[in-house]
Amino acid sequence: MGVLKDIKNLIMGMGITGKHLGKHAITIQYPEEKWPMPERSRGIVVLLSDKETGELNCTSCLLCMQACPTAAIRIDAPRGEDKKRRLISFDIDFGLCCFCGLCEEACNFCAIRMTPKYEFSTVNKNDLTWDMKKLQEVGRDVDYVDTRKKKTPKEAAPKTEAKAAESAEAPSLETPKQEESNG
Repeated sequence: MGVLKDIKNLIMGMGITGKHLGKHAITIQYPEEKWPMPERSRGIVVLLSDKETGELNCTSCLLCMQACPTAAIRIDAPRGEDKKRRLISFDIDFGLCCFCGLCEEACNFCAIRMTPKYEFSTVNKNDLTWDMKKLQEVGRDVDYVDTRKKKTPKEAAPKTEAKAAESAEAPSLETPKQEESNG
């Protein structure tokens, strides 16, 4: 009885396969064809560079490292003698990364971005940790809108005579002392 049931199931499966035999393939043939990921998809994380100078946009504020829920981002940026941080190393371990995008949201300097790139598989686990140079190299061709405020040299605006006169004539904000009554 079991053999007849197996043959019946085999014929049913062959019937389903036969219905789709002459139709167009639904799947993508991966190495030859690549799936275009949607615009806001969460692929690998990259570091962005200034389009004009090529310097990293990262200011070593450590906000992305603090926002990372899996501690996949490791930044070494000690303070120098001038009290400013100097970026020595920036590493992301994609074996730990959960691709949540919190690092991109935390960054105020257009320095880190989730890209629609998804081909970074490897046989060796140690190759999943990318250093600053590799992250910057992969991020060079990523289009982004620079939302940082450019620092412009502030020009000292000369005081006009009218403003100087107004400040001289401004009433004093001190309150007059009240006399105490002995009552």
